[in-house]
Amino acid sequence: MFDRRLAENFDWGLLGITVLLGGIGLTVLYSAVTAGEVSSQQPLYYKQMVWFGAGGVLMIPTFMINYKDLERWAPGIFLLCILLLVGVLFFGKVMGGSRRWLVLGPLTIQPSELVKIGTIIMMARFYSRHARRQGFTLRELIRPALLIGMPFALIVQQPDLGTALLIVLIAGSMTLFVGIERRSLIYLMIAGLGTGLVGWFFLKGYQKQRILTFLNPDRDPLGAGYHIIQSKIAIGSGMLAGKGYLKGTQNTLSFLPEQHTDFILSVLAEEWGFLGSSLLLILYMFLLVWALNIAHKSRDTFGTILSVGITAMLFWEAFINIGMVMGLMPVVGVPLPLISYGGSSVVTTLIGIGLLMSVSMRRFIKE
Repeated sequence: MFDRRLAENFDWGLLGITVLLGGIGLTVLYSAVTAGEVSSQQPLYYKQMVWFGAGGVLMIPTFMINYKDLERWAPGIFLLCILLLVGVLFFGKVMGGSRRWLVLGPLTIQPSELVKIGTIIMMARFYSRHARRQGFTLRELIRPALLIGMPFALIVQQPDLGTALLIVLIAGSMTLFVGIERRSLIYLMIAGLGTGLVGWFFLKGYQKQRILTFLNPDRDPLGAGYHIIQSKIAIGSGMLAGKGYLKGTQNTLSFLPEQHTDFILSVLAEEWGFLGSSLLLILYMFLLVWALNIAHKSRDTFGTILSVGITAMLFWEAFINIGMVMGLMPVVGVPLPLISYGGSSVVTTLIGIGLLMSVSMRRFIKE
């Protein structure tokens, strides 16, 4: 049963920030899918509302469940995530040249999004049981590296290099938090640099093109560089206060590609300007600080590391997407949390916030 003490300690602040971000996301999405030639995509807006509702419903049992039980369930959750990724390789739906989605009756889900939560829970379980004051050595990091290697390899096969690298960044952030022996950290940095250089020769053609375009968007302004150039134009044209809601020309004239998913921030920046964009960044800052405060005040190591993992997920998704639309990072297809269209992304984010609530509400209770 739901403990009355949990209700008394419900984290209304975290819920408030989440609702504000979700409200902004739906508002901007409505503009993105009803403007100009993309008005035929208006049903996506109502689908997103349904996904927010579904995510909100799933968030309730997530914070009602004692997060400490997840430590025991972690292997089963992680195994289920891996099986879903394997299912994508054999039975996944192909869209846009990638096989990333599973069709389950009326639902189409993207397991690579849900794998983020499974990986965070599994890594939190491992690190909470093996944490040491002097930090982990390279030998001790072999097991977590193998854990990360499984979803990474399966997601790369879809192919979805952006999400695969995001999982590595999340796991890397959690690893740095628990600590790495100094010499081992130096070796890892050297190995990471070498892997990046060698990995270039294994990238697919379009992936290389994205990196080259990031370095010089004008090399192919009507092809690979079109996304970034149009995004910069939209952001710059918003100036201080924006052109007004539903009045962005890049948006309404459909110059901006993927305006409801990867580049939805460009729509917001054009219509709401620097002030509106700054408000969004401030809300993200509040969300991240609130999450870190939950991690700091957690009563046990597992809760702390779990909260750090969720915080890392939110941070890297926002950081990469914002850098991407501004031309500061290559286009890798990472959604903006609670803003971009995408059912699996919204549900995953709300489940993660539900886990943060579970940790937050139980820090006041002695068990």
